[in-house]
Amino acid sequence: MSDAHSQALAAALRLNPRHDLPEVMQAATQHLWLHASPWQALTTRSDRRLLVSGHGCTVVDAHGKTYLDALSGLWLVNVGHGRQAIAEAMAQQARTLAYASASRATTLPAIQLATLLAELAPGDLSTVLLSSGGSEAVESALKITRQYHTLRGESERYKVISRRGSYHGATYGAMSVSGAPQSVDPYYSPLVPGGLTVSAPYCYRCDYRKTYPSCDVYCVEAIEDLLIYENPRTVAAVIAEPISAACGVVVPPPEYLPRLRDICDRHGVLLIFDEIITGFGRTGKMFAAEHWDVVPDIMTLAKGLSSGYAPIAATVCRTAIARQFDSAQEHALAHLLTFGGQAVACAAALANVQILIQEDLVANAAAQGQYLLTRLHELATRHPTVGDVRGLGLLCALELVQDRRSKEPFVAEGPESRRLLDILAELGMLTRADTNLYLAPPLCIQRHEVEQLIAMVDAGLTQFEHECAYL
Repeated sequence: MSDAHSQALAAALRLNPRHDLPEVMQAATQHLWLHASPWQALTTRSDRRLLVSGHGCTVVDAHGKTYLDALSGLWLVNVGHGRQAIAEAMAQQARTLAYASASRATTLPAIQLATLLAELAPGDLSTVLLSSGGSEAVESALKITRQYHTLRGESERYKVISRRGSYHGATYGAMSVSGAPQSVDPYYSPLVPGGLTVSAPYCYRCDYRKTYPSCDVYCVEAIEDLLIYENPRTVAAVIAEPISAACGVVVPPPEYLPRLRDICDRHGVLLIFDEIITGFGRTGKMFAAEHWDVVPDIMTLAKGLSSGYAPIAATVCRTAIARQFDSAQEHALAHLLTFGGQAVACAAALANVQILIQEDLVANAAAQGQYLLTRLHELATRHPTVGDVRGLGLLCALELVQDRRSKEPFVAEGPESRRLLDILAELGMLTRADTNLYLAPPLCIQRHEVEQLIAMVDAGLTQFEHECAYL
């Protein structure tokens, strides 16, 4: 090793917030670019912070302040922070074998994880392609869909319908079927062709100016209208989150997803459920699709699959989809991801799902989530900035408005939402806010912690409304 390399290594390893926090922050300012953030955001934005440890539903920053993690990191630390069993499973696998070629070999943890997911997934979702994160899982689903149709002699099917306001990932294909083009068009257009959108089942702000139930769930019929207008033989898939977090935790009417399944079946279109946020107990079922007893053709999973302990994701297909990629006819999937099924990540996911099952955290999410939602509805009556309360399980949101009657929203990620986040952080809570305040704590949360969360939201909104002259 050269002297320069040794010095670089020593300088990096010397960084330690317990010994010299200013030096660590200076290094971060110079060298680390946080995702979805301006350059040097760690030291210039009050809502970015250096976290050093965590346990259960709490995390600790470099200054020693403890916070309730009311967003599970980013909707994913389902089993909570500091799980030694997951760390030990990862260490054991790393000592044994960390990696095998994603296309030419595999490992026992990958086979075990695929088998477990096939058993847990609804219906005949039984073939699992492993990858590194949610964007890759969606990208994989799109490529599987396109090749599936081509192998069946329908290569003209390339269009994908999604819902406005949805988010499906940051890679080009996933970004192209997300429903928020205004945030990416100025930089990345043209996107991958074929992306189409319809309005989400967002009853509080219905784009069609209708009211449920007299609307007869027109928002799902609009999907069929678009299919017919575009020519169904050109449409490959509809992609949807069963509950859209990006839209503001929009829970669809009960008829919506069963009717969407029927529409896709009648037109030969694949139905992709993006369960990257909603999977693994978040909504009080192992998968959100189970609330409506609907089986998609493809399901994408990530986040709660490992609770963030390792980067891993999965694209799970029905048997009929996988059957088209017949090795006897040399119909190999034309898709390869280097870290798909990485052994240590698979070991982490197995240990994580084991905790979910053995501690019955899915049932806890249902019970604590119902209590949280009830308390949020009570809280809303005292706060004029709360326009709507939505959620299922431990996936909840308060929609914030400047005026309840007109439903005038605050500016997304404007000064008001940033101020509210600062107030909540001062009270000891970390979460996210735009035009909604999101509340999705780890599934291991207990009743007294739910009460703490409610108390902090109540106090935070009271101070926020006082500063904004709402009281």
